Amino acid sequence: MSLNEITLLLQGGIWEVFVLIAPILGSALVIGLIIAIFQATTSIQEQTLTFLPKLLVILLVLALLGGWMFARMRNYTINLFNLIPQID
Repeated sequence: MSLNEITLLLQGGIWEVFVLIAPILGSALVIGLIIAIFQATTSIQEQTLTFLPKLLVILLVLALLGGWMFARMRNYTINLFNLIPQID
Protein backbone atom coordinates (compact mmCIF):
# COMPACT_ATOMS: atom_id res chain seq x y z
CA MET A 1 0.00 0.00 0.00
CA SER A 2 1.48 3.31 -1.04
CA LEU A 3 1.67 6.49 0.97
CA ASN A 4 -0.93 8.07 -1.32
CA GLU A 5 -3.43 5.28 -0.62
CA ILE A 6 -2.87 5.56 3.14
CA THR A 7 -3.38 9.32 2.92
CA LEU A 8 -6.63 8.80 1.02
CA LEU A 9 -7.83 6.30 3.65
CA LEU A 10 -7.09 8.75 6.46
CA GLN A 11 -8.74 11.57 4.54
CA GLY A 12 -11.81 9.42 3.97
CA GLY A 13 -11.98 8.51 7.66
CA ILE A 14 -11.76 12.14 8.75
CA TRP A 15 -14.41 13.09 6.20
CA GLU A 16 -16.74 10.39 7.53
CA VAL A 17 -16.32 11.71 11.06
CA PHE A 18 -17.18 15.24 9.89
CA VAL A 19 -20.24 14.07 7.97
CA LEU A 20 -21.52 11.98 10.87
CA ILE A 21 -21.01 14.61 13.57
CA ALA A 22 -22.21 17.65 11.58
CA PRO A 23 -25.97 17.17 12.18
CA ILE A 24 -25.46 16.71 15.92
CA LEU A 25 -23.15 19.69 16.32
CA GLY A 26 -25.27 21.83 14.01
CA SER A 27 -28.45 21.19 15.94
CA ALA A 28 -26.72 21.84 19.28
CA LEU A 29 -25.30 25.06 17.86
CA VAL A 30 -28.70 26.28 16.65
CA ILE A 31 -30.41 25.47 19.96
CA GLY A 32 -27.58 27.11 21.91
CA LEU A 33 -27.90 30.24 19.78
CA ILE A 34 -31.67 30.38 20.24
CA ILE A 35 -31.35 29.99 24.01
CA ALA A 36 -28.55 32.57 24.15
CA ILE A 37 -30.75 35.08 22.32
CA PHE A 38 -33.61 34.25 24.70
CA GLN A 39 -31.34 34.74 27.70
CA ALA A 40 -30.03 38.05 26.35
CA THR A 41 -33.51 39.43 25.73
CA THR A 42 -34.93 38.36 29.09
CA SER A 43 -31.77 39.03 31.18
CA ILE A 44 -31.86 35.47 32.52
CA GLN A 45 -28.25 34.43 33.02
CA GLU A 46 -28.72 30.89 34.26
CA GLN A 47 -25.94 28.71 32.83
CA THR A 48 -27.79 25.44 33.32
CA LEU A 49 -30.74 26.61 31.20
CA THR A 50 -29.03 25.55 27.96
CA PHE A 51 -28.15 22.04 29.10
CA LEU A 52 -31.52 20.29 28.96
CA PRO A 53 -32.72 21.67 25.59
CA LYS A 54 -29.38 20.82 23.98
CA LEU A 55 -29.47 17.34 25.44
CA LEU A 56 -33.01 16.76 24.21
CA VAL A 57 -32.24 18.04 20.71
CA ILE A 58 -29.10 15.91 20.46
CA LEU A 59 -31.05 12.83 21.54
CA LEU A 60 -33.79 13.66 19.02
CA VAL A 61 -31.26 14.05 16.20
CA LEU A 62 -29.63 10.76 17.18
CA ALA A 63 -33.03 9.06 17.22
CA LEU A 64 -33.93 10.46 13.80
CA LEU A 65 -30.57 10.03 12.06
CA GLY A 66 -29.12 7.11 14.02
CA GLY A 67 -30.06 4.56 11.36
CA TRP A 68 -28.47 6.61 8.60
CA MET A 69 -25.34 7.17 10.70
CA PHE A 70 -25.03 3.47 11.49
CA ALA A 71 -25.53 2.49 7.83
CA ARG A 72 -22.88 4.98 6.72
CA MET A 73 -20.39 3.73 9.34
CA ARG A 74 -21.17 0.12 8.37
CA ASN A 75 -20.56 0.81 4.67
CA TYR A 76 -17.29 2.59 5.40
CA THR A 77 -16.12 -0.27 7.62
CA ILE A 78 -17.06 -2.88 5.02
CA ASN A 79 -15.10 -0.93 2.41
CA LEU A 80 -12.09 -0.86 4.72
CA PHE A 81 -12.29 -4.62 5.32
CA ASN A 82 -12.59 -5.20 1.56
CA LEU A 83 -9.28 -3.33 1.11
CA ILE A 84 -7.39 -5.70 3.44
CA PRO A 85 -6.49 -8.24 0.69
CA GLN A 86 -4.95 -5.45 -1.39
CA ILE A 87 -2.44 -4.51 1.31
CA ASP A 88 1.11 -5.39 0.24
